[in-house]
Amino acid sequence: MRIQLVQHLLDRQMVDSTGRPVGKVDDVEFAVGEDGAAYVHTLLSGPGVLGARVGGRVGRMLVLAAERFVTDRPMAPVRIPFRLVERVDSAVWLRVRAEDLPGSPVEEWLRRHLIERIPGAGRASG
Repeated sequence: MRIQLVQHLLDRQMVDSTGRPVGKVDDVEFAVGEDGAAYVHTLLSGPGVLGARVGGRVGRMLVLAAERFVTDRPMAPVRIPFRLVERVDSAVWLRVRAEDLPGSPVEEWLRRHLIERIPGAGRASG
């Protein structure tokens, strides 16, 4: 699948196989094939990745704000192998369900420390 990276991937919403939004593509990781051609190997998502891409003072603020919610620093990005991409149009559609993807460290912290403490949160549909 040939695509223009900035126009078709970066900042696109990723959607799981059930139509659930799972994050945005903040950066990509390349690999080099046996033929010497570079290709997109992994989609990266998360505030740490976005902050590094944005750079400067704003990028550092994004990273610092997100790292307040995690214990492991530097914060690891969510890494999604490009082979899990079904198609790319106005969104990046994945072949798998959100539950089968690695979790976001920030979302996990918010779920444990905030959402689970809300009365009735365990009965919420999702």
